[in-house]
Amino acid sequence: MLSTDFRIARVQRSLRWFEEDVPLLDMRVKELSAERQESARRFAASIVEQTRAELGRLLRERREGLPRAVSRLVDENPCEPAD
Repeated sequence: MLSTDFRIARVQRSLRWFEEDVPLLDMRVKELSAERQESARRFAASIVEQTRAELGRLLRERREGLPRAVSRLVDENPCEPAD
């Protein structure tokens, strides 16, 4: 099983990719009908939302597994993992 920190880093990386890709979506769907463009945008937004929720769940899971003093430090000093 993967460590929680590794899973958090992987989800954070995926979230960055999804968020950075949203502006490019308009270019990819411009040939589609307005209805399909909107459907693609809603789908992309739902993926970003689900990924954020997963990241929040993993961060809570990690925080609950840490001693109280360490948990407070993590809350006060969040940082992005290196790629």
